[in-house]
Amino acid sequence: MLDISVVIPLYNEEESLPELMEWIDRVMSQSSFKYEVIFVDDGSKDSSWEVIQNLASKFPTVRGEKFRRNYGKSAALSVGFEKAQGEVVITMDADLQDSPEEIPGLYKMIVTDGFDLVSGWKKKRHDPLGKRIPSKFFNGVTRRISGISLNDFNCGLKAYKKDVVKNIEVYGEMHRYIPVISKWAGFDKIGEKIVAHQARKYGSSKFGLERLVNGFLDLMSITFVGKFGKRPMHFFGALGTFSIVIGFGILLYLSIEKLFYSTDGIATRPLFYFGILTLIVGTQLFVTGFLAELITRNAPERNNYKIAASIGESILQKV
Repeated sequence: MLDISVVIPLYNEEESLPELMEWIDRVMSQSSFKYEVIFVDDGSKDSSWEVIQNLASKFPTVRGEKFRRNYGKSAALSVGFEKAQGEVVITMDADLQDSPEEIPGLYKMIVTDGFDLVSGWKKKRHDPLGKRIPSKFFNGVTRRISGISLNDFNCGLKAYKKDVVKNIEVYGEMHRYIPVISKWAGFDKIGEKIVAHQARKYGSSKFGLERLVNGFLDLMSITFVGKFGKRPMHFFGALGTFSIVIGFGILLYLSIEKLFYSTDGIATRPLFYFGILTLIVGTQLFVTGFLAELITRNAPERNNYKIAASIGESILQKV
C-alpha cells in the first residue's frame, strides 16, 4: 500500500523539476514513506517532458502524463487524481515555491487528526503586489460565500484523503475552489496549515488578467452548481414562478381597474407591458429550469483529455 501520492501539475518548468524531485525524495526517505510522484505535463513548450523521462529512469517512484496541448491546471489535477494510488494525496506546484518539507505535517493532519482536506496557508508570501491583492479579495469573497474558514483557497500545496480526490470533479479554473467542491461533496472536515512560501527561483509566473476574470466567473459557477447543480428547477423554477405571479398580479389589477373603475384603455399604460414582460420572462425561466433538469440527468462526462504519452505503471503493480 502506498502512503502518499504527490500530484504535480506543470507547464514549462524544465529547470525546477530535477531539484524538486531530489527534494521530495529526500523528505520521503527521511520519513520512510512509500510514495509515488505523478508529474502531469500540461502541454509544455519547453523540454519538461524530456526532464520527466530522465527522472523516471532515475527514480522508480516517478510517473508521468503528458497532454497534447495546454488544458489548464484543473485538467492536470483531474488526471493526476485519477491516477493517484496513495492513501493520502498531496498536490504542489512545480516551481519550487511549495516546500516538500511540509509533506510529513500535512500527512499527519490527514491520517492522525482525521481531516478530509488540509489546505496550505502561505501567510508570508513572496509574490508581487499585483498577485497578492486579487488573491486576498477572492479569498475573502469565497470565505463569505462558502462558509469555509480558510485564509488561502488557492494555495497549490494541499493534502487530501484518497476518497476525496476520487469523488470530486475538477474542471475549468475550479482548482482554486477545491475546498468548496469537497464541502459540497460531503467532505467537510477541512483544515489549514501555515506553510513556507519560497520565492520563485526559475521561470516566470503564469498568473495573468485572464485567470483573474476566469476565477471570478468560476466562483459564481461553483456557488450555483454547489447549491443547485442537482436541482436546477429549484432555482429557475422559483424565479420563474415569482415572475409569473408578479406579471399575473399586475394584469389582474389592470383588468379589475378597467372593468370597474376606469374607462381608459390599459394597452397604452407602461405597467401593462411590464406585466406582459414579467409573464414572458417567468415562463422562459420555468422552461429553462425544466430543460436544465433534463440535461443534468443525461450529462456526458466532462473530463475527457487527450494524453500523448505516459511514463511508468502503477507502483502497486510493481510490488
